[in-house]
Parts: sequence; structure tokens; C-alpha cells
Amino acid sequence: MASNQVTATLGPTGFTTTIVAGNHALTADEPIRVGGADKGPDPYGLLLASLGACKAMTLRMYANRKQWPLTGVTVALAHEHVHAKDCEECESDEGHILKVRAELTLEGDLDADQRARLAEIADRCPVHRSLSGEVLITSNLA
Repeated sequence: MASNQVTATLGPTGFTTTIVAGNHALTADEPIRVGGADKGPDPYGLLLASLGACKAMTLRMYANRKQWPLTGVTVALAHEHVHAKDCEECESDEGHILKVRAELTLEGDLDADQRARLAEIADRCPVHRSLSGEVLITSNLA
């Protein structure tokens, strides 16, 4: 597997999952209401966290390159699943769509043009692009 390998290991009971990403360990779980122990974010929480971190980091890199006075970024994310036929802005008209909303809070003495440009750049982060494009996932038995 690639050098950016991530492993997720689940024990014999429950949903608590240990995730190892490089030198970092994380815990994922399901909420108590669905039988988990709530020891960490659920898988969609981790997905949104990845997207939020990527957007924030991308904005920092861009602002640094432009020498803009960006002093902080908060990306608040939420998701829902909607029927494609009920989604006016979606291309697909079949199945379910994962709809993600990201709200950016930009700190610093930025003018309106800089803020608008940073909002555009946030949608160009690599994770956003990956999730917006075609994704091929294969699962194989070890």
C-alpha cells in the first residue's frame, strides 16, 4: 500500500475502531443511541473533519503565498443525505446524494475581495476536489 497508509482496526465487540495514520492514532465510534460507546467521532464526522482541515490548510497556504493577513480560519461542516430527485442543484436524479455544507469564518484584516477569493479557494482543496470527482474504492481480502 502507499506511504500514506491508514489502518482501521475493530475489535470483537462494539464499534470502537482504532485508526492509525502514519505516526498518529485516532479513535472512531458510533453514538450510544445506535449501540456505540461514543469514544470518538463517527465515520461521517471523520470525513467532515478531513474536509474541514483540508479547506483550512489550503486557505492558510494561499494566504501565506499572497501575504494576506489571514489570522485564523474556522470551517463548520454539516451533512445530510437527500434523495437525488429532491436536490435541485444536483446533477444526478437517481439514488441518494451526500450534501455537505461548509461555513467559513475568516479572521484577519481582509478586504471583501480577499474574503471572496478565499471562499473560492476553499472549494479547491484536494479533499473537496476528490469528494466532488469520481471516486473508485476497491476492497480486497488480505
